[in-house]
Amino acid sequence: EYVNRLREELEVINERGFGKYFLTMNAIASKANEIQITGPGRGSAAGSLVAYVLGITQVDPIKYKLLFSRFLRRDAKDYPDIDYDVSDPMELKELLIEEWGSSTVVPISNFNTLQLRSLVKDISKFYGIPFTEVNSVTSKMLKEATPLAKKKHGIKAGVYVPTFEELMEFSDSLKTFLSKYPHIANHINILYGQTRSVSRHAGGVVVGENLNQHMPLINSGGITQTPWSEGQNVRHLEPLGFIKFDILGLSTLKMIEGSISHILKRHHNIENPTFEEVQKYYNENLHPDKINLTDSKVYANIFHKGKWAGIFQFTEEGAQNFCKKAKPKNIINIAAITSIYRPGPLSADVDKLYVEAKENQHNIQYGNSIIQEVTKETYGFLIFQEQIALLAHKLGKNISLDEGNELRKLLTKKGTGKGEREKRKIYNKFVEGCIEKNMSKREAERLWQKFEFFSGYGFNKSHAVSYSILSYQCAWLFNYYPVEWMAAFLDKEPESRKEKAINLAKKFGFKIQPININKSGTVWEISEDSKTLIQPLTSIKGLGDKAIEQIISNRPFNTIEEFIFNDNIIYSKLNKKALDVLIRSQALNSLMDDRFTGLKHFWSATAVDRPKNEKKFKENIALYEPEEDFSDLEKIEYLSSLTGVFPIDLVVSTEMLNQLDYLKIPPLGEWDNDLGVAWFVPREIIKKKTKHGREYWIIRVVDNTSTSVDIKCWGVRNKDRVHINHPYMAKLDYDEQWGFSVKNISYNFKLLG
Repeated sequence: EYVNRLREELEVINERGFGKYFLTMNAIASKANEIQITGPGRGSAAGSLVAYVLGITQVDPIKYKLLFSRFLRRDAKDYPDIDYDVSDPMELKELLIEEWGSSTVVPISNFNTLQLRSLVKDISKFYGIPFTEVNSVTSKMLKEATPLAKKKHGIKAGVYVPTFEELMEFSDSLKTFLSKYPHIANHINILYGQTRSVSRHAGGVVVGENLNQHMPLINSGGITQTPWSEGQNVRHLEPLGFIKFDILGLSTLKMIEGSISHILKRHHNIENPTFEEVQKYYNENLHPDKINLTDSKVYANIFHKGKWAGIFQFTEEGAQNFCKKAKPKNIINIAAITSIYRPGPLSADVDKLYVEAKENQHNIQYGNSIIQEVTKETYGFLIFQEQIALLAHKLGKNISLDEGNELRKLLTKKGTGKGEREKRKIYNKFVEGCIEKNMSKREAERLWQKFEFFSGYGFNKSHAVSYSILSYQCAWLFNYYPVEWMAAFLDKEPESRKEKAINLAKKFGFKIQPININKSGTVWEISEDSKTLIQPLTSIKGLGDKAIEQIISNRPFNTIEEFIFNDNIIYSKLNKKALDVLIRSQALNSLMDDRFTGLKHFWSATAVDRPKNEKKFKENIALYEPEEDFSDLEKIEYLSSLTGVFPIDLVVSTEMLNQLDYLKIPPLGEWDNDLGVAWFVPREIIKKKTKHGREYWIIRVVDNTSTSVDIKCWGVRNKDRVHINHPYMAKLDYDEQWGFSVKNISYNFKLLG
């Protein structure tokens, strides 16, 4: 089977002249694997056995019944497109340029064009039109036009983005606005679609010999790139015979690298693991060919119980809840769940129907053995695009797999031209074949209607399987090495989500050791008790890499004088700003002795009036001596904004907790549907509007159980007020898909204390 598949693929590849393309991708993959962990696969390329054998992908396409024709067809005209995931794309591209030359590896450009929403806002601002009036139009126009544009094209399911012309035609708000201000309409008609700026493409490069002799090159920020682009509506490369290579970054791969590094330190006695050692561990334990992808413990402990901490594709509450209901037991189950959890399928309630079918498999009616063979793994549903192609091929009369894949594209297009004629031709062959296989014409027509319905949101199986394997790798690490995974997760989460990540770590029973000038490093470390995570110096906002380097290379420090008057420290790198954030983030608390009456006194004497010598320092101590400490509100602000740690104990006192316990009012993390009441602390308010223009709020809250969730607040009014960092209690509703909500803030939200 494998030999025949290789022969078939190689015939197509060689016939279309893409042998060098695959060998170049193999060379890129080889270089990538010398310096970083790479992804199992991405997109339709994972359906290629040739790509798997060459080490470009890590997913066996035959094992998962993935189709090569979904990736590359003999009759197609487009070039192959392999998206390649790595942990650090810039590092890889720099290595390729360094080793192969800047005229061999050339990044492509990205054109940012003037879009309707920004044009309406910018031109209106120029003419002094009130922002509220403009915003009322730009916030509605897409929602007004989308359903009418979909109806025009006969699209019932899936995501659709209206064109510029359709927005102008179907948005009443926009039409009214432009009729009121016709001069703005004139500008828009001229400027829409014009180039706003040119930047470097996120992942695209061209690889070839002596490219400087075959394409224009420009210098942008010290890097040579071509002003040509490829993607969306721009096609500069393919018409001239160039192929774009996409090298893309995926932060999850960084988490996997970090987790393996901690495992090697703690369980293999390797003090400073090299990348070769990290790669060796990955290849022996986590590579899709080595890892046990059917481990029931991983599915039960992570996917069924809902232990979500950086698990790829399961960061949204809705996806988490759906997964807990669906209870996956294998990679295809995960692939189906992630494929269903998108706007199109959700709007058609496919998630609910899928769970019901999975739980009651004896009730599934497939129709015949061929349909059962193709859709059994998804419980009778057409979840993957490849299933439509396979059914057309297996049931139709003389419909090749290539035609089946072409049908997938034709079904999503509406019209009366050549595409419609091709679709009708395949339809006739499909019905004829179904009848020959003992199906009635009505059954064949009904199945075709299913094709049309599901084609609007069917998902690429090759991509879904590849990314589901990556999700499973994360889950495996968290299940068997929880503290190592959590340290890597905290280290790689972006600052905007750091506070929530820290709360999540606490929720899973891990302690967070505050930043300490003598103990904290450059990454989250694990203490000897295996339960405490040590926050790094790099998590302090405003503290640069050069300052951290000075600290680590010159510590330990026994006194504050050793820290601020050290002959070995270059203070132009560890400057006044660095001192300021170090003290306010409480990183220097271990150096504050009884000469200081409090943290504010320590801060004033050390950072506000930075002393040049010990005499000046003593004068500062005496000068600011009456000062004692920062207020609780100041400490809350400094710790949460500088380090991502929210000190809930400063907001909710022990006395208040005892009172709440006496009144049987639980924290939000212990909310009970029967009581419906819980307490929490708002951390952020996001104001939004529904598609009908109704305002609602999303309030992000925390409690002392380390719960961090969003509460949707409906029916808000101008007079409604919610104070950040103050404790509240409220009666809440809960929906498994949408989470917590409240209908009346003024009535339901009660400020405590």
